[in-house]
Amino acid sequence: MSLDAQLPRPLVNQLLAHAQSRPEEEVCGLIGAHADQPERLYPVANVARTPGRLFQLDPQGQIDAMRAMREAGQTLFAIYHSHPHAPARPSPTDLTEAAYPEALYLIISLNTKGVLEMRGWRLMDGTAREVALETVEALA
Repeated sequence: MSLDAQLPRPLVNQLLAHAQSRPEEEVCGLIGAHADQPERLYPVANVARTPGRLFQLDPQGQIDAMRAMREAGQTLFAIYHSHPHAPARPSPTDLTEAAYPEALYLIISLNTKGVLEMRGWRLMDGTAREVALETVEALA
């Protein structure tokens, strides 16, 4: 399990734009990859009771995204969500709710002065290990 990840710039731009589209709510979704190369963003509705503080992937939206990934020959690369008012670190809820230890967890913070912050994590057994993220122009 790698402690670094490369993300293509167009995908990073889509992630940041999605987070900025709903600045008072946590946005969320999945990223599909082919041969461990992240390719596509699958936004999923946040159905949490308090979307300004928590995220919960819409179950049907998650099923639809996973099906679309499978049909495209992709695997789950990452689960992402935003923190409108908190740093880009996993919350206690993020740690306890993490159900895909093989996936990268990306957290985008809007709680910054002008520049959005995105950090990657491996969440397993209630612990978080940071993953170095590198934005690349295109993946080989």
